[in-house]
Parts: sequence; C-alpha cells; structure tokens
Amino acid sequence: MSTTTEDPGARGSAAFNAVPNTLGAALARNWWLIALRGVLGVVFGLIALILPFATILALVLLFSAYMLVDGVFAIYAAVRAARQRENWGFMAFQGAASIVTAVLAFLWPGLTVFAFVLLIAAWSIVTGCLMLAAAVRTEEGRWWLILGGAAATAFGILMILAPLAGAVVLTWWLGSFALVFGVALIILAFKLRSHFNDRATAARLLA
Repeated sequence: MSTTTEDPGARGSAAFNAVPNTLGAALARNWWLIALRGVLGVVFGLIALILPFATILALVLLFSAYMLVDGVFAIYAAVRAARQRENWGFMAFQGAASIVTAVLAFLWPGLTVFAFVLLIAAWSIVTGCLMLAAAVRTEEGRWWLILGGAAATAFGILMILAPLAGAVVLTWWLGSFALVFGVALIILAFKLRSHFNDRATAARLLA
C-alpha cells in the first residue's frame, strides 16, 4: 500500500484557480498593471500641468506616447487574463482603443486642434463607457471603476462641448483629467490587490 503526499501550496493554488473566472478575478490578478497605468497617468498629468505645451504638435506627441504605453499595459493585462481563462475582453478593448488613438494622433498629417480634441473626446467616452460597463459586472473595486468611468465620460463630453480651446488650455484640461484618472486607477489597483490577497488567503484555508 502506497501513500502520496500532496503539496499544500499546490492545493491552495488549485483552490484559488477553482474560483469562477470573472472580470473581477482578472482585474484583481492584474492589479499591479492597473497601478502602473495609474502612475503613468499621474506622470503625464503632472508633466502637462507643470510644462504646458504651446504647440499642438508637442501636445499630440506627448499624448500619443501616453496612450501607446497605456494601451500596451492594458493589452498585456488582457493576455495574462486570457492565459488564466479569465474575462479579458474589457482590458483588450480598452488597450486597443488607446493604441488606435495613439496611432491616429501620431500619424494624422496636419492634425488640427479641433480634430485632436474630437479624437481625445472619442477615446475618453469609449474608455469611460467600458469602465462603467465593467463596474456593472464586478463588485471588486466597483466604485472606483465608476469614478474613473464617470470622469472619462464627463471629460469626453466637455471636449465636445468646448472643442476650440487653445493648445495651452487643452493641455491644462488634459493634465487635470489624467491626474484624476491616474489617482483613481491607483486606488482601484490597491483595492483589487486587497481583494486578491483575501481570496488567496481564503483559498488556502479551504484547501
């Protein structure tokens, strides 16, 4: 008669992975990527507020760089979620929206302030709607998702209602929005981190 010893760590991991894969689980598992996106937003916001750009070209280049990196982080989080067979659509759509916006802004020849404002407005509204939809589908960090989604949607609407602001004023608006949005993402990330740790602890206790 033979006996086998089961690794408690493996059992804990299996119990954790047995939890139904939801959008909340995917967000919680990738909390650090959300935190990085938040830090990126805060850095962009501070740069825009401290060093306002007087030319539309400088503003477009700065915004494109921010959107591109943000989109890459979101796509990477989506890939990680897909590998765990978790809900990855929200992060993939958000990342794709950011990357497409960055490419359009960077490659659009002779981009005017008006066209740039409309591009930012479209991205903000799409991002806001995605975050609000995600808030409906998960309880983890719901209110911070709502805050971030509402801020993005409101900013997009503001851009549509006041599209002819000068480059410097537009930089201030962008900087303020990025700062608020980034802080909301950072707080959301640490809320998700707390949920992730609580679930991991519960899984170990149940194993």
